[in-house]
Amino acid sequence: MDLLKKIESPHQIRSMSVQELEKLATEVREIIINTVSKTGGHLASNLGAVELTLALHSVFNTPEDKIVWDVGHQCYTHKLITGRRDRFDTLRSYGGISGFPKREESIYDVFNTGHASTSISAALGIASARDKKGEKYKVIAVIGDGALTGGMAFEALNYAGHLGKDLIVVLNDNKMSIDKNVGALSSYLSRIRTDPKYFRGKEEIENLLKKLPHGATVLKLADKIKDSIKYLVVPGMLFEELGYTYLGPIDGHSISAMKAVFTNAKSLKGPVLVHVVTQKGKGYEPAEDKPDTFHGIGPFNISTGTSPKKKDPPSYTSVFGHALSKLAEDRPELVAITAAMPGGTGLDIFQKHFPDRYFDVGIAEQNAVTMAAGMAAAGLKPVVAIYSTFLQRAYDQIIHDVAMQNLPVVFAMDRGGIVGEDGETHQGVFDHSYLRHNPNMVVMAPKDEEELRHMLFTAVEYNKGPISLRYPRGRGVGVPLSDTFVQLPIGKAEVLAEGSDIVFLAVGSQVYTAHRAAEALKNDGIGATVINCRFIKPMDEELICETALKIKRIVTIEENVLMGGFGSAVLETLNNRGINNVRLIRIGLPDKFIEHGKADLLREKYGLSAEKVIEKIRQSFPELFS
Repeated sequence: MDLLKKIESPHQIRSMSVQELEKLATEVREIIINTVSKTGGHLASNLGAVELTLALHSVFNTPEDKIVWDVGHQCYTHKLITGRRDRFDTLRSYGGISGFPKREESIYDVFNTGHASTSISAALGIASARDKKGEKYKVIAVIGDGALTGGMAFEALNYAGHLGKDLIVVLNDNKMSIDKNVGALSSYLSRIRTDPKYFRGKEEIENLLKKLPHGATVLKLADKIKDSIKYLVVPGMLFEELGYTYLGPIDGHSISAMKAVFTNAKSLKGPVLVHVVTQKGKGYEPAEDKPDTFHGIGPFNISTGTSPKKKDPPSYTSVFGHALSKLAEDRPELVAITAAMPGGTGLDIFQKHFPDRYFDVGIAEQNAVTMAAGMAAAGLKPVVAIYSTFLQRAYDQIIHDVAMQNLPVVFAMDRGGIVGEDGETHQGVFDHSYLRHNPNMVVMAPKDEEELRHMLFTAVEYNKGPISLRYPRGRGVGVPLSDTFVQLPIGKAEVLAEGSDIVFLAVGSQVYTAHRAAEALKNDGIGATVINCRFIKPMDEELICETALKIKRIVTIEENVLMGGFGSAVLETLNNRGINNVRLIRIGLPDKFIEHGKADLLREKYGLSAEKVIEKIRQSFPELFS
């Protein structure tokens, strides 16, 4: 680490030779691998962007010049050379540095990211502000070919080409997003990367022109009109047609080649697209071989590339994937849709059994939801499996295309609630709120992995409109899984324990928190009723109101923001029924974005543990303990 330990800012790498930068790249890879093996994180994407990052910072005058990283899961090298090397071992840990760009961390982090396809829009906004204020600096958006499948990226590409502002888009093309890329654009980029006709054709045309009278003059003229030879032999020239000067494809692991191209790009007017080809996982063989596995990974053994074996119970994701596949066996109309996350949602299991009924639309959640609406309108039963935090991106499509038409689309939301180390951009803590206010929508949350199976069966059987279920990241609670499915009555809760002093109304992962709190309260002679409400909408109003009239102390618990969530729904229900002579406390997440850290630590901090729940009860109902 001889070179890296001397780097406090990018200014120091601008005087380095290419050979020194290559040595620095080796040191950077080593520290990334060592750190992520302990903390977990995004490994393959970061290893693929080491030379790219060093080349960018050595050519552009950051932080005056602005680099906007798309998604941000390739920013570790950037963090290491922008003053955060000494804190890099705190990566993704509570109180440590984030795994994504954060403006609060550094002046080199220009724009907070975590979701895909935002960089070009943000960079165009920054460039527009620059020009409006009469300032002079370069703006660079770095976007992967996976993120380029998102509609927002195309909208920004189109408008930036229209405006013609000075803007550099670096397309980091590694043939991957999280899993293998899909779609026509991916095929187009593959042709550019691999078609020998372009490379051979350009050389042959150049040689031919040189032999002709005035051929050298013609060749020089061609160079002046945006490399027209390339325009003739590469099919479509999509980016040139959109108004960009296209440079590439360039070897994304050759620092010298990238420095030359970036220097050229700096001198050009108008929007420029630099196409850089990289290898995801570069420099670490296990990550090169399995870039999808090492995209986002927990701690692992460096020498073997293996993670510690996880003991039973199975993950919610796995339970969902197997249950959906089982249900599809005698339901030919059932189809599954994901947005570039087959492994993360468990649909890779479904894909193996029913490849012709599986659809991966790329990082395009809006398309996924409206496509599902079209399928439902035409008689299919679509199940849309998307993380809670990413489904937010299709909010309008849920309302306008699904709920408004009352179409029987199933939304299966993995990573519901606190997800942990990925932090505020990935916490799935808003879905109770943003789904329950939609007319026609049914909103469910299972207490454990067995109830997840039953809720999925219930959702598949439900044909009166849209229905959703959300479940946590990680392992289930360890309950036995049955071989059969049970259809749950819509809007009906279940009573798990009975007591006369206080009642817990809980949903999803917090049902077991409520149950543990109730068991602990027995030590103080306090009897608690515990109700697994199951449904956020419609609620079991009869049971809730009947219980509230008998037991005047009510505690609602949810792993969602309190504003507009499950507890708010309970308050609305009691108010609508004129039941006002009760004392109710709501336990959930505050009106803030939840930071990164281990999930259990964050739940403890925000009161979602049995011990913290009892503390809250002591404060709110002290008479119970006297």
